[in-house]
Amino acid sequence: MERSRSQSSFLIFILGALTALGPFSIDMYLSGFAAIGKDLGVSDSEVGLSLSSYFIGIGAGQLLYGPLLDKFGRKRPLYIGLGVYIIASLGCLATHSLDSLVAWRFVQAVGSCAATVAAMTMVRDLFPVRDNARVFALLMLVVGASPMLAPTVGARVTSVLGWRYIFVILCALGVLALLASILWLPSRFEPNRELSLKPAPILQNFWKVLKEPQFYTYAVTGALGFAGLFVYVSGSSHVLMQLYHLTEDQFGLMFAGLGAGFIGANQLNSVALRRFTSQQVVPVALAVQSAAGLGLLLCTYQGWLSLPLLIVLLFVYLSGVGFTNPNTAALSLAPFEKHAGSAAALMGALQMGIGALASVAVSMIHMAGALPMTATMCAAALLAVLALVSGRRYITGPVLDGRGVASVMH
Repeated sequence: MERSRSQSSFLIFILGALTALGPFSIDMYLSGFAAIGKDLGVSDSEVGLSLSSYFIGIGAGQLLYGPLLDKFGRKRPLYIGLGVYIIASLGCLATHSLDSLVAWRFVQAVGSCAATVAAMTMVRDLFPVRDNARVFALLMLVVGASPMLAPTVGARVTSVLGWRYIFVILCALGVLALLASILWLPSRFEPNRELSLKPAPILQNFWKVLKEPQFYTYAVTGALGFAGLFVYVSGSSHVLMQLYHLTEDQFGLMFAGLGAGFIGANQLNSVALRRFTSQQVVPVALAVQSAAGLGLLLCTYQGWLSLPLLIVLLFVYLSGVGFTNPNTAALSLAPFEKHAGSAAALMGALQMGIGALASVAVSMIHMAGALPMTATMCAAALLAVLALVSGRRYITGPVLDGRGVASVMH
């Protein structure tokens, strides 16, 4: 049955909101690190452990939900995950120690990634393959509201009500996401009841996905490119607030403005796909991202990195990520139908796992200033180019791209 344009738009909005739940849970409390640290009696950098545990929880949870979505359908695992998210948000609200906050953030992440994996998988279920890249870009339009709104809202809530009310809002968002999923989210996927949840068959399904050259080429490329965004998220509060002395409100506004580069590129990507294929867009976007990354590294090393120049280079870098992300996602999932849940979970786990490692790498570089952040962002972009060039050699047959177009790799 064909959906009207308004029905499709509403469905994309719900899927986008589910996808945005995890990023919103990250971005909203970044500006509250100082307040959280003061309340719990720890440093800002120690509060950052709760961010790392969130990244790890998302990476682990992705692998958990993939097989569950394929065996039990899309809705039941989604409901359970959102329930876990709501409970964990209340746990974060009530915490009085850093260890407890780190643990509850991990559980919260495991719950939130059910929404992300289910939404990504249902794009493959509910829309034609030829529309997947366009739909992913529209999802990013909703997701893009996270870096534009969350830090500003978080800063205002922290300054007026206190940091704990951030988790009151996140809990409420989890409840709204659960109600929207129950009331309005369709499911056309026929569960595979014969699918085993024993470790060996699950690993075999993951291996079937992982050994597909188109999958590992674009999933790893996309994960490395997206890792630069993780590094920016984890390092920007220190760089902009400590080094350039922005206030919490100024940081929130700056974070929102830079997020416009990411979200704008996602929407321009839909226009670009009218003339070019996803596999043509990816290398150009990575070249732009790499150039900006090299500029960030060089200017930091030479001491040329003024605040205006930093903002411009970050804007260009995030714009490159905005073009790369929806196209690598569509190219990664295009070969799969039967194992779409496992493919989406594995893609998400790679993205979050590599992103978590990159964010940890920033804290391990014992250098002052912005160099840890800019050097890691540059490395992420260059490694993404290397992964694309290396992986494409192994794709010997036709490639089903994000628009459903089969073409031959050269």
